[in-house]
Amino acid sequence: MRSFPTSIPEVVRLEPAVFEDARGFFLETFRADWAAWNGIGDRFVQDNHSGSLKNILRGLHFQIRHPQGKLVRAVTGEIFDVAVDMRRGSPSFGRWVGEILSSDNKSMLWIPPGFAHGFLVLSEWADIIYKTTDYYAPEWERTLLWNDPKVGIAWPIPPGETPLLSAKDAAGIPFETIEVFE
Repeated sequence: MRSFPTSIPEVVRLEPAVFEDARGFFLETFRADWAAWNGIGDRFVQDNHSGSLKNILRGLHFQIRHPQGKLVRAVTGEIFDVAVDMRRGSPSFGRWVGEILSSDNKSMLWIPPGFAHGFLVLSEWADIIYKTTDYYAPEWERTLLWNDPKVGIAWPIPPGETPLLSAKDAAGIPFETIEVFE
């Protein structure tokens, strides 16, 4: 497993060792020892699987209490995966980082607790699997407005297209007024 820091040091892109031959491939998707080596000391308690069509945008979600760290990977297709720092005391507060995750590159993204998370599906279909460090707690979930100009995420949306959003995601709260981590 190789790790690559992003522009926000706590968010880490991970590339597993992939062993390929004429039959296909094999890779380890999680090991506690390499997680610890990469600063992922949290214990995972839940696995989630999301499937989405092209141009679906999910997020930007976080839980203000029971915050979740997430280890995200695309097992089918390709996504633009985004993390936004929601920790008021952090030097990267309000900044975002985005990475392409795909079934081809097999990369994963570690997003620690305290970050909003979302993704845009770039392929015709994408299956996303992610581990979380705390359970889903809908009463504490918050949704940051996906296109908030203060955050300024450069979503790779083709000109003239609009992503498809759930009603909850379309009604996200602007960065200036959303509850953040103190």
